[in-house]
Amino acid sequence: MELMDVMLQRRSVRRYTGEPIPEEKLDKIIKAGLAAPTSRDFRPCDFYVVRDKAVLAELAGCKAAGAGLLAGADAAIAVFADPEKADTWIEDSSIALAFMHLMATEQGVGSCWVQLHMRKGADGSDAEDNARSIVGAPEGSRIVGILGLGMPGEVKEPNKEEDLDFQKVHCI
Repeated sequence: MELMDVMLQRRSVRRYTGEPIPEEKLDKIIKAGLAAPTSRDFRPCDFYVVRDKAVLAELAGCKAAGAGLLAGADAAIAVFADPEKADTWIEDSSIALAFMHLMATEQGVGSCWVQLHMRKGADGSDAEDNARSIVGAPEGSRIVGILGLGMPGEVKEPNKEEDLDFQKVHCI
């Protein structure tokens, strides 16, 4: 598949079949995150790959809404970063998540980004703190989001190139 085709096909998949993701596909998704560029090559991100169903269920409750899909996922990758290592930790984490999102699509694996930065738990707690505690990430590490992964249990139509809004492009 060409890169533009992958980009157009990438859709947020929130329902999964329960079939395990083949290890070689998950490995490629992880490699895509590790290969993502970071500002000044500081590489502040750590990737917490979760396959344990009990931990996925806990992560599903780490914020008030929008994380429930993790309970039905076969895996999730939480991207934590050290803000002391790079002040661009938000950008670096986001690029890694986007690279993994695209690789998941290319591999035929469904994926959905679960936003945690600046989000709250149902009890008003900080969603970042909740996720950090669940996966055991170091105190002070920060998270933008978690990528939920599973074999797709829903099919969404790809975006169409003719629907791209070129009115958003301003040439100077």
